Amino acid sequence: MFFYLSKKIAVPNNVKLKCISWNKDQGFIACGGEDGLLKVLRLETQTDDSKLRGLAAPSNLSMNQNLEGHSGAVQVVTWNEQYQKLTTSDQNGLIIVWMLYKGSWYEEMINNRNKSVVRSMSWNADGQKICIVYEDGAVIVGSVDDENEAELLGERHWSDQYRWDSLVPWHRRLRGARLPLPGNLL
Repeated sequence: MFFYLSKKIAVPNNVKLKCISWNKDQGFIACGGEDGLLKVLRLETQTDDSKLRGLAAPSNLSMNQNLEGHSGAVQVVTWNEQYQKLTTSDQNGLIIVWMLYKGSWYEEMINNRNKSVVRSMSWNADGQKICIVYEDGAVIVGSVDDENEAELLGERHWSDQYRWDSLVPWHRRLRGARLPLPGNLL
């Protein structure tokens, strides 16, 4: 089965988009771009089976929110679907974890290593751990704090330094990464 979605979304001042990520479980789409642009969109879902007979249903946005917090170009966006959180990073290395509260997205946590730019981030399947890869070769595995699940990146489990060129083949798809991690961290 194939689906096709076409929806024109206004981007302020013709800002160029740098990244996009889809949360298929909740229907959110996050778009990041230059000048700190970060938008979260949500498409209304059609649940009436009588209208789903191969015809394109009208698609309306039930959310179109601009999130403010980044000053540089947003380069990485990734979802933690288990905890319904959005994690973003910009060209300055700033990482922000966003949470959905009463229908709007808010900053939950901010982290800035102040040494390098994030090139890729990915949460594991159960949403408990995140792997962050920096341009300078640093790789960090952090987790949700077990005592306070709302505090993401609460504990650093492992970190190491790699040459960036050795990470390039898999940096876009961390789920397939084969790092020499101790134990079963990912």
